[in-house]
Amino acid sequence: MKRLIAGGSGAALVFFTLLNLGPSFAQEAPRRVRGTIERIDGASLAVKTRDGSSLTIKLKENAGVVAIVSASLADIKPGTYVGIAAMPQPDGSQRALEVHIFPESMRGVGDGHRPWDLQAQSTMTNGNVEQQVAGVEGQTLKLKYKDGEKSVSVPSQTQIVAFQPAAASDLKAGQKIFIAAAAKLPDGSYEAARIAFGKDGVTPPM
Repeated sequence: MKRLIAGGSGAALVFFTLLNLGPSFAQEAPRRVRGTIERIDGASLAVKTRDGSSLTIKLKENAGVVAIVSASLADIKPGTYVGIAAMPQPDGSQRALEVHIFPESMRGVGDGHRPWDLQAQSTMTNGNVEQQVAGVEGQTLKLKYKDGEKSVSVPSQTQIVAFQPAAASDLKAGQKIFIAAAAKLPDGSYEAARIAFGKDGVTPPM
C-alpha cells in the first residue's frame, strides 16, 4: 500500500512512500507504528506501541487520516481492489491472514506483491480481484497486479476490513492505530504524514 486518503478526500493508502526527510535524519528508515493512542495534545499523539514502548507521534499539517471498519467476504466481488497479507503455501499459493478492501478512489495503491512484516515470512499483495471461487473453508481469490497474479485462499475466519475517509478530529484516546512510515525527528519523537485508526473498536490488522 502506498499513500493514505489525504484530508479525507480520495487518493490513497499505504503508506510506503518515504516522506521528505530532512538531511539530519534522512539516514534512518521510517518506522512502522502499531499501537494504541494514550493521549492527544493538538497534533501530537502519545502512543503505546504493540511491543510496549511509548512514542510521541506528531502529525504533519493536513495529515491524511483513514478509518478502518469491519467488512466481510460478501463485500468482495470480481473487480474489487484489495490488499491481502498472507503466508506462502507449498503449492505457490497464498493463505490470507487479513484482507483490506480499498475504495475505488484508492485503486492501484501499492499494486504488486512484496514481503510484509506482520509475521515472519508473510507477504502483502495488492491487486484486482479477477476471480473468486467458493470453497469449504471460505473462498479463493485470484488477484491480478501489474507484474503478475496470485491465488489467495481466504478462510472464513480471516479478518476483513475496509477503509473510510476520516479527519484528525476523529482520532481519540484508546483507538488502535497503524502508521506505515513515521520519520524520527532530532528530539526523539516521530512525524507522520498519514495515519489509520480502528473505528468502533476495530484493531487495524496491518
